[in-house]
Amino acid sequence: MGIFDIFKGSGSKEKVSGDSVEFPEDSEPREQLTVRIESIGGLQDVEKAAMLLRKGTVLLLKIKDIQRRDIGLAQTALQKLKRLSTQFNWDLVALPEGYLIMTPNFAKIERPESSTPSVE
Repeated sequence: MGIFDIFKGSGSKEKVSGDSVEFPEDSEPREQLTVRIESIGGLQDVEKAAMLLRKGTVLLLKIKDIQRRDIGLAQTALQKLKRLSTQFNWDLVALPEGYLIMTPNFAKIERPESSTPSVE
């Protein structure tokens, strides 16, 4: 299940007219998904991010500042985030320009299929 599957209605019909798309309103209540933007400035922020992920929050983490300031500390923080994501089955992906996306175990990040040819 990808992150965008949460936003899609199950079996909902879309009405397309011209340049606009109309979606019917859902009458059933849904669980709310929280997305937070945080900045990693040190190892204490890694613990804060882990606490938010345990609560079910999707995080967009800015690591650009710590990479510029102290590359050793940035590598330690990234290793800790990777270790935590493996331990708790969270999904982690790095974006260009110094950002990370981390999702709890109920949400997965869909990655494009690799374009490397398979050997038969």
